[in-house]
Amino acid sequence: MSYNVNEKGYYGEFGGAYIPEMLYPNVEELRQNYLKITSDPEFQAEFDALLRDYVGRPTPLYFAERLSKQYNTKIYLKREDLCHTGAHKVNNTIGQILLAKRLGKKRIIAETGAGQHGVATATVCALMGLECIVYMGEIDIKRQAPNVARMKMLGAEVRPALSGSKTLKDATNEAIRDWINNPVDTYYIIGSVVGPHPYPDMVARFQSVISKEIKGQLLEKEGRENPDYVIACVGGGSNAAGAYYHFLDNPDVNIIAVEAAGLGVDSGESAATSALGKIGIIHGSKTLLMQTPDGQITEPYSISAGLDYPGVGPLHAHLFASGRAQFVSITDEQAMNFGLQLCKTEGIIPAIESAHAFAVLNEMKFKKDDIVVINLSGRGDKDLNTYIDYFKL
Repeated sequence: MSYNVNEKGYYGEFGGAYIPEMLYPNVEELRQNYLKITSDPEFQAEFDALLRDYVGRPTPLYFAERLSKQYNTKIYLKREDLCHTGAHKVNNTIGQILLAKRLGKKRIIAETGAGQHGVATATVCALMGLECIVYMGEIDIKRQAPNVARMKMLGAEVRPALSGSKTLKDATNEAIRDWINNPVDTYYIIGSVVGPHPYPDMVARFQSVISKEIKGQLLEKEGRENPDYVIACVGGGSNAAGAYYHFLDNPDVNIIAVEAAGLGVDSGESAATSALGKIGIIHGSKTLLMQTPDGQITEPYSISAGLDYPGVGPLHAHLFASGRAQFVSITDEQAMNFGLQLCKTEGIIPAIESAHAFAVLNEMKFKKDDIVVINLSGRGDKDLNTYIDYFKL
């Protein structure tokens, strides 16, 4: 079975491009050009140079000695938190801004939840001298104030989404509306492996640098390219897609996708799409989606602003439906506690999103010689207020 996208934009039964007619020319222009442009040696050279000199890649693959001892297995952390801007998001925005420039676009829009993608987009727009507008839910603007300040310092305009749950889903709706109204000069940088084809494939390809590096780094450290397990948190799922990409067709590598259970999968306050979702269409693609019996999207909840999305990227829906990936749901409490545990065990303050991935260590048993790679997708500075409130620090 193939886990890559087919020429119609589907992963198994998931994916496609379900878009209003007004957007068809934009998406079609992208679909026809993205592979040609991104595989051009000149594009590749510019992309690689920026990843190296600006983002700071390769990011380290760090052997977590104390954590490994605690869980009696070999645990490596892929340190995406050490990227410029503090998360993996910038890998993708660099790729997409280079694409936008080659398509002659002058105005960039983006959506953001936790604010990391917004910061990464504002960063590359400043780097390239392009106008930047970031849509962000009003609730997320409040709970991610440091990132809002960073975006403004970088010259971006942050526009609040005031409808619905006032979080990521609604910010995405606003960005799509903007794009419909400004189809000619505007490029929409989507931050995750969601949206109409070719976005899920394109974002996964830009993020695949993560798994490419893991292979080379493991070969150097362990004499083998493939880990036994790759673990990553999944909201829309771009960090996970990047961490899994080069292992998808290798059944010896176990893929673990970690979702936010919020207050509990059955609490009504959750974002565990694999457990709660049914097939539906959101933001231009067919995927698994949390919805009411009559098909209305239900509001997701997670303490982490980056995981409270009601759906999941079509690649991840396919990995779940096909059984290729094991999905685990982790509650706010489990994630927050492990966030603090990682601080005290390895001296690393993780993003709350990433802390969800770590909490799997308490849910699964690993063998002594297993090589377990956890994608540490982001830094915890953006979440300090949440940590402070939660633990009364």
